Amino acid sequence: MLKISVIDRRTERRLVLEGKLIAPWVAELRTVWQDANGQVGVPALVVDLRNVTVISQEGENALSELMGDGAKFRCSGVLIRNLIHELARRRKGNPREPIQGAHPYKRDDRGEK
Repeated sequence: MLKISVIDRRTERRLVLEGKLIAPWVAELRTVWQDANGQVGVPALVVDLRNVTVISQEGENALSELMGDGAKFRCSGVLIRNLIHELARRRKGNPREPIQGAHPYKRDDRGEK
């Protein structure tokens, strides 16, 4: 399950994700992103990943696409931060190519991988 909340602030619109970023929830994230990104006069869009527990390969590909569309990310923990940095590094090579061969990010209730 993935919960997506949209929080509007004066300087940004934040998409807060909670749960597992896996299929079919990846499609829902893309839909919410397109709706939020398509509105005129929207401040900066930020994807908050601090409460995400699992990111599948498809989820990584979606985050890479959002990054290419200008998304900024908020995250906590070394693993998610490292994933976002790795996605940014890979995007520099070929911006529209899906990421292959990455390992899904998972953590248990104690925050361990």
